[in-house]
Amino acid sequence: MSDLIEGYLGKTVEGKKSRLPAKLDYIQSFTGGFLALFMWAHMLLVSSILISEEFMYTVTKLLEGSFIFEGGNPLLVTIAAAFIFVVFIVHAAMGMRKLPGNFKQYQVMRAHAKNMGHDDTKLWFTQAFTGFAMFFLGSVHLYIIMTNSADIGPYASSDRVWSEWMWPLYILLLLAVEFHGTIGLYRLCVKWGWFDGDNPRETRKALKKVKWGLTVFFLVLGFASLAAYMKIGMEQVERNNVGNKFQPQAKVMEYKMINKNVGGIA
Repeated sequence: MSDLIEGYLGKTVEGKKSRLPAKLDYIQSFTGGFLALFMWAHMLLVSSILISEEFMYTVTKLLEGSFIFEGGNPLLVTIAAAFIFVVFIVHAAMGMRKLPGNFKQYQVMRAHAKNMGHDDTKLWFTQAFTGFAMFFLGSVHLYIIMTNSADIGPYASSDRVWSEWMWPLYILLLLAVEFHGTIGLYRLCVKWGWFDGDNPRETRKALKKVKWGLTVFFLVLGFASLAAYMKIGMEQVERNNVGNKFQPQAKVMEYKMINKNVGGIA
């Protein structure tokens, strides 16, 4: 009954204003900030392909816990992806509370934003649109990672990007993630007053410049990384090597030495 009263009146049975919206805002802010920072770290790890295939393979094995398990264990990646998926769903559920419930509400908000000409309100609309897109695009990506954690590497990932036609989805996902994440962190700083200092207005201007700088940086890094995976994927097709996993140089040399020794003894 208390939940029913609070739902209708926005107040508890004691007549006090409900604290639930504030608690949900905290959850939304925490999960959003966590996911944004995670995506930046993820982008840096993915971009290891720009250094070399060998380096990307090493990073992959480290994420699989190769320092604990010999050869690494892809189950660790599956568990991590599942955890991120849960946080992602919770954040999406919290964010849906702020979206207009019908077209009439959307028209009112859109007209209000247009009349105000307020940049931060326009950023909110961009974040709402990219968040809606991410709910579908991000879910596909996370599900694939959870169910194919053993197929992550220079060749396997490139095959997925190019031969399995995932690159169109990744282009859209990259755009949605980077705009949504940087706008989200900017709005978190403004909402909770981080870095306000003595002149919040000037701080907001500075934060907006930082936001756009980070957006450009991660978009360039992301598209460069995606182009590298596409290039390797095309080379895999040309070499008729699709489906074969990357073998680090050390293992290839070890394999050749063993074969040479066996052949010598025979």
